[in-house]
Amino acid sequence: CHTALADLEVEHEEIDSHLYYIRYPLPDGSGSIVIATTRPETMLGDTAVAVNPEDPRYQNLGTDSVILPLLNRKIPIITDNYVDMAFGTGALKVTPAHDPNDFEIGKRHNLPEIKVIDDNGKMTSEAGRFEGLDRFKCRESVLKALKKEGLLEKMEPIKHNVGHCYRCKTIVEPNLSKQWFVKVKPLAEKAIDAVENGSTKIVPEIWTNTYFDWMRNIKDWCISRQIWWGHQIPAWTCEKCGHLIVSMETPSACSACGSDRLIQETDVLDTWFSSALWPFSTMGWPEKTQLLKTFYPTSVLVTGFDILFFWVARMMMMGIHFMENVPFRDVYVHALVRDEEGKKMSKSKGNVIDPLNIIDNYGTDAFRMTLAAFAAQGRDIKMSEKRVEGYRHFINKLWNAGRFSFMHLNQGYTEIKFADLSLPDKWILARLKRVTDSVACSIDSYRFNDAAGTLYKFVWHELCDWYLEAVKPCLYGNKGEEKKNAALSVLWRVLHDTLILLHPFIPFVTEEIWHKLPGTKGSIMKAVFPSDEKDFASLSCDPESEPMMELIIEIITGIRNIRGEMNISPSSSIDVVLQSDNMSLKNILSSNEDIVINLAGLKSFSVEKPGKRHRKAAMAVVGDATIHVSLEGIIDFSKEKERLEKELAKLKDEIGALVKKLGNDDFLSKAPAEIVEKVREKHQVFIEKQQKLTTNLDKIRSIEAS
Repeated sequence: CHTALADLEVEHEEIDSHLYYIRYPLPDGSGSIVIATTRPETMLGDTAVAVNPEDPRYQNLGTDSVILPLLNRKIPIITDNYVDMAFGTGALKVTPAHDPNDFEIGKRHNLPEIKVIDDNGKMTSEAGRFEGLDRFKCRESVLKALKKEGLLEKMEPIKHNVGHCYRCKTIVEPNLSKQWFVKVKPLAEKAIDAVENGSTKIVPEIWTNTYFDWMRNIKDWCISRQIWWGHQIPAWTCEKCGHLIVSMETPSACSACGSDRLIQETDVLDTWFSSALWPFSTMGWPEKTQLLKTFYPTSVLVTGFDILFFWVARMMMMGIHFMENVPFRDVYVHALVRDEEGKKMSKSKGNVIDPLNIIDNYGTDAFRMTLAAFAAQGRDIKMSEKRVEGYRHFINKLWNAGRFSFMHLNQGYTEIKFADLSLPDKWILARLKRVTDSVACSIDSYRFNDAAGTLYKFVWHELCDWYLEAVKPCLYGNKGEEKKNAALSVLWRVLHDTLILLHPFIPFVTEEIWHKLPGTKGSIMKAVFPSDEKDFASLSCDPESEPMMELIIEIITGIRNIRGEMNISPSSSIDVVLQSDNMSLKNILSSNEDIVINLAGLKSFSVEKPGKRHRKAAMAVVGDATIHVSLEGIIDFSKEKERLEKELAKLKDEIGALVKKLGNDDFLSKAPAEIVEKVREKHQVFIEKQQKLTTNLDKIRSIEAS
């Protein structure tokens, strides 16, 4: 790129290299000091050798200088606490023109700065016989010359971090040049205060300490770039007297001597300097426009952690300096999307998921919902197509719920007659209110995954799985006109509010369903948020409806589990007796037994006091009640035992084959890690299935004997 870079723009990568041990002879020829370096070509610009004043190895050298190899220049031996006694030999070559740390040492000891590598990476005339060589070709030539003169003691392999340009990826050369800097320490102090006093909040909190750490250790910011594209630095130099002018307007003459021979600085501003002004410069600043008054400061900035310092911190510093106020109240740092194994995506690894392909295959809403559902604060997103496919099923579920609702809804409902509501109606309204409050709280605190998870559970497992099934008799008119109208008003309200809650996560499908829902006007984007409706508080009209309905759901689930365990067909009607001495439970079930009978697929259902176990009955316990499902005449115990025993025998063979494979060292060492993991997962699934079938077989034997 041939341009200066700020420290932040240098990306450090670990590479394989060598540590070269070079002898620097003492002037009297009595010995030498050995220096360890990874960049032998820069030794041509050395102006000192530094040792730690506490290092006993260099206390009594008898000289205060050494001879620089190859150039035979005498350079001083200095002492400085910066030197690490444990690295290499404890002696450090000091090259102020080509290392930032050496530059600081040089300043402390008034060392000359000799530039031996130019801006094109070629050796300068100061490099003597190596002039004109490329820096890496020079390294080879220097090593060859050192060997020839017997000054290269040894070389060792080393892994170390080397700076690369974030744009062109070439190795960055620390170099001596004149650049424009911003003194940022005073700016940073105010930006730190703004976060400490709560004027700006960083979410999640873990990034706050990272922000503080960087800001408190900040260095002056190099803002000049030697590139063509950018804002030209507003500085002019007078050709006649050399006076430097910095001005917001182009000067007509030199303010010192009056000459009109002015040349503008050819460097441009760092992109991030220009970007730091963005929150206010885009809205008419320095004029006090209405736009600026309205939108500065703004509410929230959403960004990635990788530009927290490049951009966010610098916007904070510039905003506070020029506007005397923070640019935004909240900074939400979103997650990084990784592959399903948690690895960073890269083309070289072949694990990149193209969002356009995902959208084509699964839809924009499914992709968006997936990202929201897994965007837990402080954790990266492990992305896989299977997860997106799962949320496409969720959207299909919502779509089908809408289609079912439209079979019954032909108008909007602005009023609900609470006196006519059934238990499922009261329950779903109470759940809707609780879910609305939870989603609003989660969104306000940037916990988008919690909001998405709450809505997923509500829509799939409560609205679709339970409420719609429970109110079908009412919707079809089997419970009378009043119950039907009550159910329709509740269904409309729940679908209406649910679409609004889901809209930030699945905007396209919710917009489509919204326009098909009777009683809606305009875009869903303009709809009132459910908690702002006048009658929102009244939705929870019966606080007892939630625990009552949850009890019924548990009982139905217990019966369904027995059906699954005993391999009873869903179409088979069964007799169920529930034993309990809890009067409250008896009253709830007696007034809602039609729901249990309908959703559990029962022939009969009764509640009695605890007593003897029913003959040939499977049992399940729910709270302080025991469910007895009669299996007499429903299953053939002999055939069921035979079926389970066959399945177990087959599983035993399959598990044995997997155990053998997992015990094979050749397979474990040679097979790809993902294949080994799949075999382990399969083994675990089979073990769990084996345990379940064994439990079911034991139950069958126990029931048959009862």
